[in-house]
Amino acid sequence: MVKIIRRLTCASLIAVLAACGSAPVGPGFYRVERGDTVSKVARANRTSTQNIVRWNNLTDPNAIEVGQVLRVAPPPGTAIANAPASSAPAARGSGSNNASSSDSAPSITPASRISLIWPAQGSVIRGFDGKSSKGVDIAGSSGTQVVAAAAGTVVYAGNGLRGYGNLLIVKHNADFLTAYAHNRALLVKEGQTVAQGQPIGEMGDSDTNRVMLHFELRYKGSSIDPSRYLPAR
Repeated sequence: MVKIIRRLTCASLIAVLAACGSAPVGPGFYRVERGDTVSKVARANRTSTQNIVRWNNLTDPNAIEVGQVLRVAPPPGTAIANAPASSAPAARGSGSNNASSSDSAPSITPASRISLIWPAQGSVIRGFDGKSSKGVDIAGSSGTQVVAAAAGTVVYAGNGLRGYGNLLIVKHNADFLTAYAHNRALLVKEGQTVAQGQPIGEMGDSDTNRVMLHFELRYKGSSIDPSRYLPAR
């Protein structure tokens, strides 16, 4: 029974990582449908675009995906940015000036932070763009050591998610998790606690066409740019 529960938990985390699915969402959340925009979601939930961006740490408000789950109500203890006084009438009218200006709001730093180290030595051959690349790709030779970017618990170790090869997911706290894809070998198991810098895998080319580590950082289920949290090289 414990193994079944753990597998179900891991499956849910994989679903978050893949940012897809059609299961019902709880109160205060909304699953993006085709044709949705951040401003449209904000209007429908009587809040501001800035709030949606901040609550979900959206690096690019124009890049939400069908199936993505967005928080549309404030987390407990979170301050709410006031929507423009004309926002409610605008939702019923045809004007969109307010929505356009809101969509260009800068990305907001997550309410909580995490300190990361680089998970592997090597050159970054692809950066984060939030669309086709949900993380960074680090090139190296087969067998290059992969380490935990921060302390946490291994919540997935396997190859069940297409496109990621031999994958590790480490949960660091209630908000952050990291993913390490395309490993040649996995050195840790599900449920294992790991320290920052501890070897957890070996770089490989599983489910990709070259040896590399694909590294992702997720904040409350949304992909964010890992380079913002990694030390300069």
